[in-house]
Amino acid sequence: MTTLQTVFAKAKADNRAALVGYLPAGFPTKEGAVEAAAAMVEAGCDVIEIGLPYSDPLMDGPTIQDAVHRSLLNGTRIADVMRTVEGVAKTGAATLVMTYWNPIDRYGVERFARDLANAGGVGTITPDLTPEEAGQWREASASAGIDTVFLVAPSSTEERIKAVVECCTGFVYAASLMGVTGARESVNVAAEDLVARTKAHTSLPVCVGLGVGTGKQAAEVAGYADGVIVGSAFIRRLLDAPDSASGLSAVRELAAELRAGVASR
Repeated sequence: MTTLQTVFAKAKADNRAALVGYLPAGFPTKEGAVEAAAAMVEAGCDVIEIGLPYSDPLMDGPTIQDAVHRSLLNGTRIADVMRTVEGVAKTGAATLVMTYWNPIDRYGVERFARDLANAGGVGTITPDLTPEEAGQWREASASAGIDTVFLVAPSSTEERIKAVVECCTGFVYAASLMGVTGARESVNVAAEDLVARTKAHTSLPVCVGLGVGTGKQAAEVAGYADGVIVGSAFIRRLLDAPDSASGLSAVRELAAELRAGVASR
């Protein structure tokens, strides 16, 4: 199993940032999610975030909301998420689950951590779980041997950043802007400052997400961050594709472009 620590150590040795790709389980189909993620890995993604479809995705913009809605219509359940993780982990990429807290809580905290580890998952990103309420999840994750990733934002105070990074074990997710996910014309200028402020409080890798969708943007972010996170741009390629083969070709092309970007620091 490839760990986050292995991924970031290798990227650092190669003098590049790591490339992190996101796709929700069950999109475009349950089998298609694994195929698309595998294509992303083949073309250059080091880490894959598998989204757990949820009916109230507070952080997600319209593109991811569309994909998640389709996934839910496909009948995707947590068991399918775990099977997706298992399939993607077999590619050799470090595989996480990105999920809101409610599904973990309803499923059972210890059970979720254990099942994720057994599926080959290396950790979770929990965007709506605060440090003050994370104790049970941190304990369950540590017992299962999986990493915990939490978010900092441009509005985060120094005190808040310190509290968040103390909860992180795999990396720190730096949201580049105040808002929802989605590719944009440019990456928020606040992202570089946020990464610098976060690095002052931790030796963990800091990865930037929200707004990155092109190789040029990936290269820009790779100049100051340890990892570049891309989700909506991959999903858009799949949504716009006329058939599954075209979709796989499109995500490979984008992953290759992004990988060239993160390697050009």
